[in-house]
Amino acid sequence: MSDAKPPRALRLNEADNIVVAVDAFAPGFSYGAATASERVPRGHKMAIAAIAAGEPVRKFGQIIGFASKPIAPGQWVHEHNVECRDFERDYAFAQEARDEAILPESARATFEGFRRANGKVGTRNYIAILTSVNCSASVARFMAEEIQRSGVLAQYPGVDGVIPLTHGGGCALDVKGEGYEVLKRTQWGYAVNPNVGGVVMVGLGCEGFQIARFKEAYDLRESDTFRTMTIQEVGGTKKTVMAGVEAIRSMLPLVAKAKRETRLASDLILALQCGGSDGYSGITANPALGAAVDELVRHGGTAILSETPEIYGAEHLLTRRAANRAVGEKLVSTIRWWEDYTARNRMEMNNNPSPGNKAGGLTTILEKSLGAAAKGGTTTMRAVYDYAELVTEKGFVFMDTPGYDPVAATGQVAGGANLLAFTTGRGSAYGCKPTPSFKLATNSDIYRRMIDDMDIDCGEVLEGVSIEAKGKEIFDALLKVASGQRTKSEELGYGDAEFVPWTIGATM
Repeated sequence: MSDAKPPRALRLNEADNIVVAVDAFAPGFSYGAATASERVPRGHKMAIAAIAAGEPVRKFGQIIGFASKPIAPGQWVHEHNVECRDFERDYAFAQEARDEAILPESARATFEGFRRANGKVGTRNYIAILTSVNCSASVARFMAEEIQRSGVLAQYPGVDGVIPLTHGGGCALDVKGEGYEVLKRTQWGYAVNPNVGGVVMVGLGCEGFQIARFKEAYDLRESDTFRTMTIQEVGGTKKTVMAGVEAIRSMLPLVAKAKRETRLASDLILALQCGGSDGYSGITANPALGAAVDELVRHGGTAILSETPEIYGAEHLLTRRAANRAVGEKLVSTIRWWEDYTARNRMEMNNNPSPGNKAGGLTTILEKSLGAAAKGGTTTMRAVYDYAELVTEKGFVFMDTPGYDPVAATGQVAGGANLLAFTTGRGSAYGCKPTPSFKLATNSDIYRRMIDDMDIDCGEVLEGVSIEAKGKEIFDALLKVASGQRTKSEELGYGDAEFVPWTIGATM
């Protein structure tokens, strides 16, 4: 006699006309009155009611697409019979906004962090080498490699490392344009991120992004922990590498003076990311992370939801939670900018999800967005920020970024994030410096298969663990990471190649 368990299916809302295959279905599998007429891969969807051509397909009680042809009960529901269309949404601005009950300081959770002179608190203690232009990228890497080779870091265990934050831009751009402003904000945000204790900024000298103008814009002054130089002024590659190494060596004892001390969870700014999403993302990891976000907000902390193209279609769920109409309207105007941006570049918003997302069971951006928005929990959306803009509001906020994870996370870290939580169902290879990235697997299969990359198994939700319990587990684990416990991506050495500022506009 076989001990094999029957496959499982989930109907997520009474209004849904599909179920999600927790396990793959073979023809003949029955759910209620619907019998599978074909194989349905795990994470994918099966119709449980007849859906006429043009009628909405519903998941989570929300529209995720429209039938492109008649769909019979028991049929596999995916891109072969579902299409994405625009439809009217009720934004209901601020109708569900409320004042959260924030715990008094005496009752808030704590972690061990680095208090900076400006009052911000870091979870890591790095020296960053910023580059104004791609032409100085190699020199920045040479500096970091020489420091690593020398072994001097062993003398300063309180310093997490020296990171070259290189990028592909900085010149051949409109210095009065949007792309320049984005790069400027990003560089400033990294320079003042609380996880950075010292900065060396290196340029070529003739680039569009002039270090002198950058310093003037933010009233920056040279100091023992902030140094700048250009290759042309110093006298070439070798001399600049030597000057940079000397600057870093002199910084190390100063940066190492920072010591961890007990701080409140209200000092945490958590970046929220999802990459390599699948059909389980909106069922397990994303809502569990959302529960952790609600807990963080209750403790006075901040969480940043981003990836504007990936909340497209679910923005009406966020506008309802906007603190006021102005906040909600700013989110909608951001959506409209993206519609125009993609149209100008002969793209469409439904180019997202990716082929990997689709293989994992996501059919349209409308479906993906509902799961992505779940990372933001249920509390009031306090503000909407531009890319790499410094986050000053407490609570749940939104930042406009692309959906591409390295670019999105770069904007969030520039905004001040000192911690990052990243959900994945396909197994994204990602890590971040200076902000530690904590990986949450949406299903137990990817958790076991990529155990060296994954920090928490959210697939346990499918086995009966509640969203609330998993959210508490995530919150507690994030406090440990904030206190210095290394994540899997940190152990693997990720983060040197993941600094990717958003490039907007023409390359001249």
